[in-house]
Amino acid sequence: MKRIQKACLTQTVIFSNHNGETTAYARKLIEEEYKKYIKKLDVSRTKYQLLSEHKNDDGSIVIEIKKDLRYIFL
Repeated sequence: MKRIQKACLTQTVIFSNHNGETTAYARKLIEEEYKKYIKKLDVSRTKYQLLSEHKNDDGSIVIEIKKDLRYIFL
């Protein structure tokens, strides 16, 4: 019998405004959404590693995150 010891999932997540606005308020909402996402991962005790984080000129945030699946499905 074969068992999977460890599996990792790498995702690229883009936090952006759907309307295309670049106002300070829109940037603040994007930042809050990003912080909520990270907090949700911490509360659910998901093991993750931020591989990269990039903030674009329009206020959008692009992150590449690696999750350890062993802890997601337990």
